[in-house]
Amino acid sequence: MRHEGGRYAVVVRSGACADLPALVAERHPGARIAVIADADVVAILGSPIAGAETITFAAGEASKSRATWAGLTDQLLAARFDRHSVIVAFGGGVTTDLAGFVAATYLRGVPWIAVPTTTLSMLDAAIGGKTGVDTPHGKNLVGAFHPPTAVVCDPALLTTLPDRRFREGLAEAVKHGVILDARYAEWIMANAAAILQRDQTVLAQLIRRSVEIKAEVVMADEHEGDRRAVLNAGHTVAHALERATDYAVPHGEAVAIGLVTETRIAEQGSIAAAGTADYITTLCAALGLPTALPAGVSAAALVDGMQSDKKNRDGVVQAAFVASVGKPAPLDGGWTRPLDLDLLRALLAS
Repeated sequence: MRHEGGRYAVVVRSGACADLPALVAERHPGARIAVIADADVVAILGSPIAGAETITFAAGEASKSRATWAGLTDQLLAARFDRHSVIVAFGGGVTTDLAGFVAATYLRGVPWIAVPTTTLSMLDAAIGGKTGVDTPHGKNLVGAFHPPTAVVCDPALLTTLPDRRFREGLAEAVKHGVILDARYAEWIMANAAAILQRDQTVLAQLIRRSVEIKAEVVMADEHEGDRRAVLNAGHTVAHALERATDYAVPHGEAVAIGLVTETRIAEQGSIAAAGTADYITTLCAALGLPTALPAGVSAAALVDGMQSDKKNRDGVVQAAFVASVGKPAPLDGGWTRPLDLDLLRALLAS
């Protein structure tokens, strides 16, 4: 995958994690290795590199914070890691975002390798070089663009996930299909049963295609100044929903709900073709993903959560809408447009 500083490989292969020590040695000969992972991942999978120094943090979205970032950087400093070190981020999206941000800022930047262990991180979070942490004002509001030197996606690691954790990440594949590749969306529908059975060959195909779609967008707009905004489809509602429920709704489930909700608003606003939201609902349901806002979430809480979204312009809440399956809905050369909050309130009321 190309970026302004060069390129990096994305390896997608069952069993690839076993080759990680050799890959690190090839790309960073003689480097001291710091593995950063959450405590749950280490308890289940151990360290991906025998003998490497492993630094852990508490699992969960709450750890994707400036406080955890500070604690991790302090541990690296205390252990005297220098600029010739390399960080290996081993875990889900929280870990790749957080450890990537540590790498981006530690001693003004050290290299890192992403080894995602969840569906969501393999399909989306570990790809593209965005790193960062959450704040009380919203998700991913403090961060940096800092591409890894390699990404290693091993579908075999997905066999260790609980069902809900496995399924929630599939929402990102749905998003990739419905915004940019209708044939991929159809393929997902046709292979839903095999995907849920965690067939290794099918999972490798799923990961590769999502990586290809995201890579094509990111390489055209590395710093999120233009077209990369299409990858935020569903995320305006999703991030607000996560915040409104204190992250009781995990990110992938929130994205599935957000895709359906935003597309229903787009249909009512004559932005999306009729039936698009129903298609997305059917596709999400086939993968065991929720499609309706949970009871008790108020429009006021969602609107409040949207006020700090990174896509907003001049205080106006923006969203990246789907026009029809496989096609985004640009406006005046841009890739987002205002989200009609009155339509959102009406949708919740109904």
